[in-house]
Amino acid sequence: MTAGIGLRADFDGATLRNLARRSRDAGQARRLLALAEIYDGGSRSDAARIGGVTLQSIRDWVLRFNAHGPDGLIDQKAPGPKPKLDDAQRLALKEVVEQGPVPSVHGVVRWRLIDLVQWLYEEFAISLDETTVGRELKAMGYRKLSARPRHHAQNEHAVAAFKKTSPPRWGRSARASARA
Repeated sequence: MTAGIGLRADFDGATLRNLARRSRDAGQARRLLALAEIYDGGSRSDAARIGGVTLQSIRDWVLRFNAHGPDGLIDQKAPGPKPKLDDAQRLALKEVVEQGPVPSVHGVVRWRLIDLVQWLYEEFAISLDETTVGRELKAMGYRKLSARPRHHAQNEHAVAAFKKTSPPRWGRSARASARA
């Protein structure tokens, strides 16, 4: 068996216990106590038992502690998945939305999410879901707007003639209609 990775020389077990006592992060305190056991001459297996983890986790904690000190033992926010669109692709998407579709080129008269998904695939060979494209557009400050649907055979002149021109009855109070 090989020897374990050594700990920093500028700390000792008592110092780590004091830091653990003052820490407001429970995970950091647990890690500091486990490393204090190693400083005091305990085995890494004992430190793993104290920390409630495996030997591999103890090794990872030692590496983080050696590199960054006690602050390296605080849980960091996970980076999350990498974005599917880079900045150049987002800029191209923004430009194509701002310019609007050209019916002879794009085959549509207005952009829908599914049309933008198809455009991204043709342009960059990136396969995205409509929801993802909608989320990207929302992050860019765009909102989903749609015109009120209208029947293709609707006659605008007939609609204007059908509208009522008299004021609605509900606008008058009961007293005013009694006096009249």
